[in-house]
Amino acid sequence: MAENLELLSYPYTEFACRNIETETPAKENQSAGNLRPGMTFAAASSPRRRYPAGSSDIVYVRFGNKARPRLAPTDIIRAVSAPPGLMMATTDFSYFKRPWWGVFALTLSAFVFNTTEFVPVGLLTAIGNSLDMEPTNVGLMLTIYAWTVALASMPLMLLVRNVERRKLLMQVLAIFIVSHVITGVAPNFTILMIGRIGIAFAHAIFWSVSVAMVVRLVPPKDKSRALGFLSVGTSIAMVAGIPIGRVIGEALGWRTTFQIIACAAVVVMAALWVTLPLLPSERAGSLRSLPKLLKTPMLMVLYAVTVLTVTAHFSVYTYLEPFAHLVNHASNARITYLLVLFGVAGMPAAICFGRFYPKQPHRFLLTTVALLPACLLLLFPFALTIGTLSLHILLWGGVIISFGLAMQAQVLELAPDATDLAVSLFSGLYNVGIGAGALLGNHIAHDFGLPWIGSFGGVVGAISAGFCWMSLVISRRARASSA
Repeated sequence: MAENLELLSYPYTEFACRNIETETPAKENQSAGNLRPGMTFAAASSPRRRYPAGSSDIVYVRFGNKARPRLAPTDIIRAVSAPPGLMMATTDFSYFKRPWWGVFALTLSAFVFNTTEFVPVGLLTAIGNSLDMEPTNVGLMLTIYAWTVALASMPLMLLVRNVERRKLLMQVLAIFIVSHVITGVAPNFTILMIGRIGIAFAHAIFWSVSVAMVVRLVPPKDKSRALGFLSVGTSIAMVAGIPIGRVIGEALGWRTTFQIIACAAVVVMAALWVTLPLLPSERAGSLRSLPKLLKTPMLMVLYAVTVLTVTAHFSVYTYLEPFAHLVNHASNARITYLLVLFGVAGMPAAICFGRFYPKQPHRFLLTTVALLPACLLLLFPFALTIGTLSLHILLWGGVIISFGLAMQAQVLELAPDATDLAVSLFSGLYNVGIGAGALLGNHIAHDFGLPWIGSFGGVVGAISAGFCWMSLVISRRARASSA
């Protein structure tokens, strides 16, 4: 007889069971052992049924005289008790089907996607020289890319909402790889943008599903940790991916950078196939979910803050390379060093998020939103020496990574029944901010000069911080009055 049987959020089903009777598994690849707390297994749809090679470990159980719970073949059982005598059958790749291996593979994917999104920031001059364009005009490539993601995120998410998630990522990465090949051989800016738009479509789907996927792979208590782990992919992209891409671009040409990213994506594709369990679409949302999302006041506030804050950030970050050249007279090597510092800051930021966000989520979010305009407004005076600019870059990088993590966590909490749709909207609006920021920075650079980009970006960020603070105060008072 099973006691305290409770179905939690997919893919975890927790069983606190006593007196479990077991079925003997098939003899192939059989290993015996007692079930230990924390172990994970895929639920068999019926006793003695085998899974195909490559699936997770299988446990065959019968729950006393009661009817067997309705478990899909892809559900995961996490043992919270340790009944003796359980047998399990293992299959190919079973070791790598453990949840944190899947989180690691998704982190690698985030690294590749973030590298290709922002590597043009370090290659504006090289691409401009190759295509006979001004670096600031090449920067519009980021705007087109970002707005493609913004426009495509929700429609594409609705189109693929019922597709099993591992299969979906395989298809997304195939598009990603082909688009990089096109980008790497582009003879002109038009062909270059065709390749980049294909990458943007893949980006739109990946970031719409990856955040919810990484949370589904781990127990509820580890959600913040898993999100922080995923953000490490972004940090590593800034620490290693973008600077290395810049070095390769300077040495072998910018086209080689994109071709190498395509090769890295092939490796990531294999890692995802090996480590991810089957993940059927769950609580992805549909068009019918949209009105409910739009009627969630705090979610709308977060979306507005996202657009404003990201616009402020990317109005400056997009043009960091030419800004450092002009104001700090930085060499190519020094600019690469600054880009590395920006990414390094994301690692302690992820640790701080995992430690402090669960305790005071709203205060953590507001702190990041308030610190960003301060960083932007102080950019010019801090850029006069390499020492102060280095410290400034470390703080700035940590703030923007922390902001993104806090926003994603808030969106997941406010839209539990339509997570993929809500995250796709967040991803789309984030990219609206990227595109708007690149466009704003372009106009500021042309009309006022590059030294002014931090001042204008800081004003936009300050407006966002004020709006966020007022909204949180109003929300807190509304909850207090209704209590």
